[in-house]
Order: sequence, then structure tokens, then C-alpha cells
Amino acid sequence: MGEHNEDQDDVAEPARPTLTTTQARDMTAGLRAAMDDVRRSVAVLAARVRAAHAAKVWLPLGFTSWESYCATEFGISRAHAYRLLDVARALAAIHDAVAAGPGTSRTRDSDPAAAAALDYGLSQRALIAVSGRTDTVAQLITRRLVALAHSGLTALDEPTVRAVVLQAVRDLRTAPPPPPADPPADPALVELRRVVDELAAHTHQLGELMLEVAPAYLSDAAAADVLAPLCEQIGENLDNGLAARRYAMSGDRRALHGTVL
Repeated sequence: MGEHNEDQDDVAEPARPTLTTTQARDMTAGLRAAMDDVRRSVAVLAARVRAAHAAKVWLPLGFTSWESYCATEFGISRAHAYRLLDVARALAAIHDAVAAGPGTSRTRDSDPAAAAALDYGLSQRALIAVSGRTDTVAQLITRRLVALAHSGLTALDEPTVRAVVLQAVRDLRTAPPPPPADPPADPALVELRRVVDELAAHTHQLGELMLEVAPAYLSDAAAADVLAPLCEQIGENLDNGLAARRYAMSGDRRALHGTVL
């Protein structure tokens, strides 16, 4: 027992039967359903996090803070605890914008489960990316819903609202930074600002790549273990890669201070 037979190296695994088109479509439908379940879970989690934080659930349980409560009850880091709040606030802002929109009164409900019932199809990463610009994304959603309602061309049913929300979040994530309200008169400073803006935009793209490999729920320490081989392959400094990942999650350039910028 346990001995290795050299003849085993020459034994090929049996070929797997080729899937039919119907089988492939069924498998794809199963994957899509699983992905939808994950997104709905994010929405439910965000709504319940918001409710728990608003109620200061940690105080009756004898904890001194939200982060100590999360660390003890769920074994998550301080950064993860506050990322959950970022996700909750972003989803709440989006839900409020939808609920206030024309013809969408059916979504007006304070219950956390009901607030998450309308699945916008947003990932945790997308919600974190716009968490620092909730006012902007809410205004964008409101304007587009009003425009659609006034046009009379499209009914504001759930698929339409979902498409509006997804596109607004996508547009905000990919939009270039707004020009400064009072640009400097010195041409050298103007050019320097342009270079910095371009560098930040490229770094955000790098951060999106890093998030594909090390999702937002991983701590920096866990992400470093995952990203180290990737950074070595592409010739990127690991600290820069981690900073880019934090920037992609938060949209806050301060995440790049001391590394890329």
C-alpha cells in the first residue's frame, strides 16, 4: 500500500465526454444563478449591517465599539468591519435614490430585508468603489430615472431600474476625475496635475486587476500573499499593488500616498 507504480504515469485519465449545447447552457444557467445568489447575499448583508450599526448592537453585548464587536463575534479585522459599513452606506444611498424616484414607491420600506429585495446586481467591489461618492451616484440615478419617466418611452419596472443603477455605478467608476474648481495659472502646475491625474487613472485600472485576483473581502495581509506572485510576474512593487487595490476599493487617492503618489 502507498507504493508508487511507474506504470501509473503512463495511464491517461479517461476523456470527459463533450458537453452538448443544452448541457452547456444548463451549466451556464446554474453558474448565473449562483452569481445572482452571491449578489443578493451582499445586498442582504449590507442592509443588516446598516441596521445593526444604526442600533449600536455592540452596546447591549458589552462591547466598546463596532470594530471590537465584529472582531469578537465574526473574527474579522477592523478594516473589514468598516468596509462592510461602506458597502451598507453605498447600497442605502442607491436604494434611497431609487425609492425617491418617480413611479418607484413600491421600494419604500424601512425593513432591511425589503430594502435588499430589489437586486441591483452590484458586487461588493462595485459598492465599495462608489462608497466615497454616494451623493454623486444617488444624484446620477435620480436624474436618469426622472428623465426616463418624463420621456414616457420606458416603463420604470425593476429591470429598467436595475439597468439604470448598474450603468450609473459603472459610469461613476470609470469617469475621469473632475477638473479643479480653480485651476492653477502656472502652466507647469497644470501639466503636473494632468500627469498625476493620468497616473491615478492607470493605478485605478491596476487596482481593478488586483481585485480580480484578491477580492475586497481579503485583508491586506491575506491579499499580499495572493498578489506577491502576480506583482513579481508583472514587475510591480507589491506595496504599490496593494495601494492600487485599496484605491480601486475606496476611490480615495489618499490610499496612494507614500507609494504611487
